[in-house]
Amino acid sequence: MITFLGLIVTILVIIAVARIIRILELTAKLSPPPAEEITDKDNNSQGNITLVFLFLFMFFIFYTTWRYSKFILPVSASKHGVEIDMLMNVNYVLIFVVFFITQILLFYFAWKYKHNSNRRGEYIPENHKLELIWTIIPTIVLGGMIVYGLSVWNGITQSDHSKETNVQLIELYAKQFDWTARYPGKDNKLGSAYFMNIAPNNPLGIDSLDKHGVGCDDVLTKELHLKVNQPTNFYIRAQDVIHSLYLPHFRLQMNAVPGMTTQFYFVPTITTAKMREITKNDKFDYILLCNKICGAAHYTMRMKVVVDDDVQFTEWMSKQKPIVETNVASTTPAEGNVIALK
Repeated sequence: MITFLGLIVTILVIIAVARIIRILELTAKLSPPPAEEITDKDNNSQGNITLVFLFLFMFFIFYTTWRYSKFILPVSASKHGVEIDMLMNVNYVLIFVVFFITQILLFYFAWKYKHNSNRRGEYIPENHKLELIWTIIPTIVLGGMIVYGLSVWNGITQSDHSKETNVQLIELYAKQFDWTARYPGKDNKLGSAYFMNIAPNNPLGIDSLDKHGVGCDDVLTKELHLKVNQPTNFYIRAQDVIHSLYLPHFRLQMNAVPGMTTQFYFVPTITTAKMREITKNDKFDYILLCNKICGAAHYTMRMKVVVDDDVQFTEWMSKQKPIVETNVASTTPAEGNVIALK
């Protein structure tokens, strides 16, 4: 009996609450509009504020562009970097044009089409002409940029340099958190390497049985020196995790992947001394960075890079000591596991 009475009371309470809500709704409809209703004057003032914000926003864009332009990289110090810069500049021009057009229209429309009690908006469910315009134009522009970008990249990475005889070969070896450069001797041939040979006295795993390696005069350095205007081919390896060879001033980046050798061909065109004149910074130095987050000390993985003229490079190289054969492990590599650097 008590349960039945409780159920009846619950139902009555629900009905009473529903009726009260309905009474409140009817009361709201009969009540005069609230005093805080937005007027045309309010809409006009808000519309004018959008124009003020537009001008302030554009001023901020131009000011920050000018203020922080000093942090932009200087002119490219490599031959292919000029093409990269041109590609980037074309992209920037397109981005800025689209940015300014869309932002100006956005705030202009907010001002022009602000609410006005004396007019009503027109509902347009579709406009095929406009839809074609905003679909075809971006497709043509983006398609053109893709073709342009691919042509530049293919020209940089797929050019045939096999017939060139004056190419400087340099191996760059990455490991947490360190770079090592290896230069060939007078034969300009790098000895092969094998990961099983890696040891404290052979950090690069160089094959001691290769006559072009230890038996010759390969050189290991912790500072990368390049000869200006000399074609250079990097052979890039990694010991532990994926690293990324990044030379921002040369517009050069290539991953260093464990178990494989990647390559990048380029021609440095500006010496360190000349770049110091260009940047008006006597302390300027080129730098090699790792552009992959490769561990806790990733930010410390860097190497000084120097671009010398012929005399400076020859003088520097004459001071470097070749690898001593007795300091390299002599593990015989299994067939097919040797990384040939020739």
